[in-house]
Amino acid sequence: MSGMYGADPDQLQTLGTTLKRQMDAINGVMSSISSVLSNTTWQGPAHDRFAGEWQGAFKGALNRLNQAFEAAGQDCVARADELRRVMGA
Repeated sequence: MSGMYGADPDQLQTLGTTLKRQMDAINGVMSSISSVLSNTTWQGPAHDRFAGEWQGAFKGALNRLNQAFEAAGQDCVARADELRRVMGA
């Protein structure tokens, strides 16, 4: 392990941007599943159970993941900017 403490601003910026881009992928999954589910001929208790879980727990978990990626991405970008400012870069 190296003796470095801190972060490379460019790498931190890339990490932040990558985290924030994942939100598009997650939104795509949610949109795709919602669309296919609404256009699928399926009735009965299994459908009701899955649709309820999708609208509740599943989408809720994906939305929380999006929020976490947004917050972490913003934090990485802000830290990279602050490092550049402190380093005079």
